[in-house]
Amino acid sequence: MSHKRIPKRKAVIAAGSVVALGAAALILPNAMASQTDATEGAAPRTMKAADASDVASQLADQLGEAFAGAYYDTGKQQLIINVVGDNNNVVLQAEQAGAVVREVENSTTELKSASQTLKSEATIPGTSWAVDPRTNKIQVTADSTVTGDNWDQIESTVQSLGAGMATIKKSAGEFKTFAEGGDAIFGGGSRCSLGFNVVADDGSPAFLTAGHCGVAVAEWSDSEAGAPIGTVETATFPGEGDFALVKYDDPATEAPSTVNTGQQSVEITQAAEAAVGQEVIRMGSTTGLNDGQVTGLDATVNYPEGTVTGLIQTNVCAEPGDSGGSLFTADGSAIGLTSGGSGDCTIGGETFFQPVTTALAAVGAQLGAGGAAGGAGEEAGGAGEEAGAAAGAGEEAGAAGAGEEAGVGEEAGVGEEAGAGQEAGAGDQAGDLGDQIDDAVDDGLGLTDGR
Repeated sequence: MSHKRIPKRKAVIAAGSVVALGAAALILPNAMASQTDATEGAAPRTMKAADASDVASQLADQLGEAFAGAYYDTGKQQLIINVVGDNNNVVLQAEQAGAVVREVENSTTELKSASQTLKSEATIPGTSWAVDPRTNKIQVTADSTVTGDNWDQIESTVQSLGAGMATIKKSAGEFKTFAEGGDAIFGGGSRCSLGFNVVADDGSPAFLTAGHCGVAVAEWSDSEAGAPIGTVETATFPGEGDFALVKYDDPATEAPSTVNTGQQSVEITQAAEAAVGQEVIRMGSTTGLNDGQVTGLDATVNYPEGTVTGLIQTNVCAEPGDSGGSLFTADGSAIGLTSGGSGDCTIGGETFFQPVTTALAAVGAQLGAGGAAGGAGEEAGGAGEEAGAAAGAGEEAGAAGAGEEAGVGEEAGVGEEAGAGQEAGAGDQAGDLGDQIDDAVDDGLGLTDGR
């Protein structure tokens, strides 16, 4: 089966934006080199979230123990760096890199030590914790199942960490992985979502999805009753992550590095680290497009199936079936794979994502088009014509039980309708993304609009 349908009506983010995304790598060394000649810190500079993440990573290495986390101020488009102590050289280094410096009480070492205490004394199903650099504290969350002695235990553990180290809150709903029987990618009666197409270490086309999907089912199809299109190569869950690599069974499968939102195709140009405060968009086969912000990094989540570490925490909603789906930015950076969380897209909640960068490194894959044609060639265009517009694909999907056009679609594996388009209540969110893309066009970010 060939996977190469590309809707005619689409807005694709061009690779030209990569230049801006990689600028931080040059800016920071230059700033560092000039600091010895400066008598005072430079004025904070505006930067994109992807650049801010790069600068923060470099400053973490440069500042050592003085570095106490960082976050991105979306409104001001500035990087905020937390530091401990009153070392003027540390402050100068951060300011010369263009960051805003904020002095805080809790060091990274102290926060990590507190996290270890939570791990040893409060690993209770239905709980999670992550460092929130905006408060310089650990945010502990307990879902609705944490009651009685379990609640007392988590509460007393938080109190034992000392004042100003951690806070605790209750979350509506129950922490769970987002997989259920239904549509999108199918296997063994379960439904998940394809995250990002990649090229495996042997050059074959493959895709990333959630590890708990890959652990549960070895073969995945793009229709509920269809033949398998991919076989799980490796999967991690629970433990140090929630990710799986699924290789397409047909080595000639075309697997473009794009996310198909149903109305636009967003070209994925790179994998990037998340930054707290960063605006992100999630695509999943149940709820379609939803957006929000990154609220925590290196999160630990205690699912009923076991503990998962190293996740991204957000306030983007998700529901069962969205597992494995894409977390990305409007300028084409792959950020994460949907893992799980609590709540839904009516009441909201906390949602956790596997960092794409970590998953790629673990499986030895890279983003990019795989398969014989390596992207969207003339044959792909023909397949797009056969698929027709999104509404037509939805009609075909309904007739075939979320079949080929409603399955894992080649752009990002979530299909044109498949419960992720307008019929799934995602039309408003898709419109929001369209607005974001139109704004990006206006801002000159290298977008093209074929509508």
